[in-house]
Amino acid sequence: MNKPVNQPAHPLTLTLFPQAAQVAPDGHLHLGGLDTADLAAEFGTPLYVYDEATLRANCRTYRDALAAHYPAPAEAAYAAKAFLCTAMAQLAAEEALGLDVVSGGELHVALQAGFPAARIHFHGNNKSPTELAFALDARVGRIVVDNLYELETLARLAAERDVVAPIWLRLSPGVDAHTHAYRKTGLLDSKFGLSPATGDATQAVWQAMSSPHLALTGLHAHIGSHIFEHAPFLQTVAVLLDFATEMRSCDFELRELSTGGGLAVRYVQSDPPAPVEPYVQAISLAVVEGCQARGLPLPRLVLEPGRSIVGPAGVALYTVGARKEIPGVRTYVSVDGGMADNPRPALYGARYTAIVANKANLPPSETVTVAGKFCESGDVLIRDLSLPHAEPGDLLAVPVSGAYNLAMSSNYNQVPRPAAVLLGDGQARLILRRETYNDLTRRDRPL
Repeated sequence: MNKPVNQPAHPLTLTLFPQAAQVAPDGHLHLGGLDTADLAAEFGTPLYVYDEATLRANCRTYRDALAAHYPAPAEAAYAAKAFLCTAMAQLAAEEALGLDVVSGGELHVALQAGFPAARIHFHGNNKSPTELAFALDARVGRIVVDNLYELETLARLAAERDVVAPIWLRLSPGVDAHTHAYRKTGLLDSKFGLSPATGDATQAVWQAMSSPHLALTGLHAHIGSHIFEHAPFLQTVAVLLDFATEMRSCDFELRELSTGGGLAVRYVQSDPPAPVEPYVQAISLAVVEGCQARGLPLPRLVLEPGRSIVGPAGVALYTVGARKEIPGVRTYVSVDGGMADNPRPALYGARYTAIVANKANLPPSETVTVAGKFCESGDVLIRDLSLPHAEPGDLLAVPVSGAYNLAMSSNYNQVPRPAAVLLGDGQARLILRRETYNDLTRRDRPL
């Protein structure tokens, strides 16, 4: 792959873009060796572009870090909620990852993709009896029990099938991760998990251990997402190990331990770095030293990365349309996507940056606000962005768009959802086709 020959002459470099991103002599942004303008012409916009080399490298970074720093069996399980389609599940399987699913729909996609059921963990705070039965019948590797109601339901369903369900208990460790309130999941006041503080976690251990149709093998916690600091993860390890030590009185043996996922990624240049290996090393050391201090054997360690694998591999491409200049106030540049394909800025103020992909060699000449096309004043993707003059027909490229964009997308305003392509070996493969207007009425039943 050729090295970049003409970097953008403004503070935004290509460090936020996938591997091998470069600017060609004509000023066009290239991804995976392909011109983004050509991709937009072939597949239309909005378009989500995933770089296969970056995806695979991120998977291997987790695998290699666990192998280097944890002296017992360990696994990285891709968190499917970040982005899932058949191709993504297949790629995760090829990279020897596990898979964390949170619904019957995600489980269905995984199985349709041929993902080994034994490497699937089924999460969720309100799994229906139908979903639990689906998981049992599919023989998923672990069902992560979130509450006492689910524990009772699962025991009944397993008894009806005369099978033994391998389970983890999800604990609510009471750890306050420094992230947006909507992304905190480990607090006492949370819909997720069994709290040691209230006694629910202890009761769940007793019930699981007394059921002949449940095999309690481990503990799990997930404290939130987009977290830069290691300290909350290490605090979570201590809470889980303390609880495991207390539960030895119930003859519980901790054989598997999952600290969830949640590592942050850089969305804008001002974000601090969040490298994977130090994060994995810190958690591994905390588990090793924590088990030694408590006289516990080393459990199999499972991490559940999602955003940090798929987020940096994805770029969203939009076509610029209308401009609205309000002298002395603001200039709006509207694009053909917005909150329906990326609701994160509207939901919790997520920050992004962008470049004009067909003018990537030009310096900025104006400050604009990038607005979406949807009928909401809150449909703003990026505020106060320095760009070269953006005109109708220009192509805007938004890096770090691989996680929770398409996964959270909708048909708001009855707009079809975008296509996605995977770039590898100099080729673009369609992995999600663009929805059509006919797709919008496919479920309708006229009067």
